[in-house]
Amino acid sequence: MNMKLSRTLSTMLDDPRLFRQYAYVDGKWTHGDGGREEAVQDPATGEVIGHIPWLEAEQVSATVDAAEAAFVHWRALRADERCERLLAWYDLLQANREDLAILMTLEQGKPLPDARGEVEYGASFVRWFAEEGKRTFGDTIPSPIPNATLGTLKEPVGIAALITPWNFPLAMITRKAAAAMAAGCTVIVKPAGETPFSALALAELAERAGIPAGVFNVVLGEPAEVSKVLCAEERVKAVSFTGSTRVGRLLLEQSANTVKRVSLELGGNAPFIVGPDMDPREAALAAVAAKFQTAGQDCLAADRILVHESIHDEFVEHFAERMAALTVGNGLESEVDLGPLIHRQAVEKAAVIVDDAVAKGATLVAGDQREAPGENFFMPVLLTGVTRDMKVWNEETFAPVAGITAYADDDQVIGMANDTEYGLAAYIYTHDIRRIWKLMRALEYGMVSVNSVKMTGPPVPFGGVKQSGLGREGGVTGIDEYLDTKYYCLGALGSVSGS
Repeated sequence: MNMKLSRTLSTMLDDPRLFRQYAYVDGKWTHGDGGREEAVQDPATGEVIGHIPWLEAEQVSATVDAAEAAFVHWRALRADERCERLLAWYDLLQANREDLAILMTLEQGKPLPDARGEVEYGASFVRWFAEEGKRTFGDTIPSPIPNATLGTLKEPVGIAALITPWNFPLAMITRKAAAAMAAGCTVIVKPAGETPFSALALAELAERAGIPAGVFNVVLGEPAEVSKVLCAEERVKAVSFTGSTRVGRLLLEQSANTVKRVSLELGGNAPFIVGPDMDPREAALAAVAAKFQTAGQDCLAADRILVHESIHDEFVEHFAERMAALTVGNGLESEVDLGPLIHRQAVEKAAVIVDDAVAKGATLVAGDQREAPGENFFMPVLLTGVTRDMKVWNEETFAPVAGITAYADDDQVIGMANDTEYGLAAYIYTHDIRRIWKLMRALEYGMVSVNSVKMTGPPVPFGGVKQSGLGREGGVTGIDEYLDTKYYCLGALGSVSGS
């Protein structure tokens, strides 16, 4: 297997040991038995930055063996002992945040400041759940049964398979893994093939933090085959997936035969509603930030911008002005706002969405793709006159394509916003408290952010409704995805009890 460290990485990383090109199973770095390896490219330059092995099904099953053996000892630790190991992991994430950010920018493409922010964000979940694991309290139940004491305990479900996406290659792992590990579960992480090195760096740091072999494992391989093995494996008790709704449906189906605990964070098609009382410029600046985070490759990105007709034209003017000021380029360069899309197929999908909108009557206000600095780059696009029959309205674009539609009143915009199979997040911009409450209650979304682009963090129960997912990540409920409630009835000896 090609294990050469690229010249770029060898000179950029303070600790080159964080760059790993093996899978991590049972505390050991391993390659694939079949000898197959896949190249990982920098989406900004097309340069191959490394190679990863693709494990065979037997090796994935062997990872389950390791996680099963480790579970016996990991769950037996006191919650505060698991907390100490997770906090050591957190400290190492913080100490190596610059190297982690560089790795992320190279494999994912996002600007380096955004990557640094993700490392901070991802590490914050490790600290949160390290402490939350000490608060997995049971309950005492007032007993209707004579001479009996009733209550509940929280028990770890067992092995958790975590299947994570390429757009947030570090934080989506820590948000899941820290919760599961704090609960007493062992985990098998399957990162996206486009961005495996963040996951492998996490494994290296977990080992240094003293997390025992078999507790945190990283498997690499063909996505459909690895997922199929993990979903069919009876010893895997929970599956957590972040990604497309299409794949989420498939994993839910594959997990049905073994009745697993399944949590899904799926697609979004977020509306961004601007009320008639808003300052058009203030709202436009916020909408640009909400739309173009991670170059639009974000499930929280504002895909459908709905602006009251009384301020529509002025809003569009300010939006176009701010959008034109965004700098597109290699994420390692200074003052870059938008990096590349993850691969050429994403660029082609974005172009199809724009062409479809224009063909159906939308106005292309801005977005000249001839200015793109490379084949994986897509210049920000602004479309007005977007209607419900267009792809840009119905699909999660996952690209820097903004579509704006005018509306007349609150009842109309509620119907427009809810006109989607998705229900992850929605944004409301207005100062009218009556409108805020009306929209907040009527919108069919798991999360609603009012007058703020930022809405997430460790205390937040992140998740959606409808076909945007099942369960929640983060907050006091995030750890519950990896815990079973066990009821007990303690009868007094010598007493006669019945049902």
